[in-house]
Amino acid sequence: MHEPSLRTPDLANGIMNAIIDAFAAHSVMSKQALDSEKVRSGLEDVLLGPAQLYEALRAKVDTASGQISTID
Repeated sequence: MHEPSLRTPDLANGIMNAIIDAFAAHSVMSKQALDSEKVRSGLEDVLLGPAQLYEALRAKVDTASGQISTID
């Protein structure tokens, strides 16, 4: 456990500000994706393109859960 003397209001405020900043950045990116067919298409290209990221991630999840699935 951390020493109580290391827990300062400055640290707590810094952590809270970092969380708020990350939330704001992700909100902006999500809105851009929702508002832009081009962005969504680009994400689809990345997931389904030559690297086959979607298939790799799906296989990893299936392996972790003990399931065997096929890609449609």
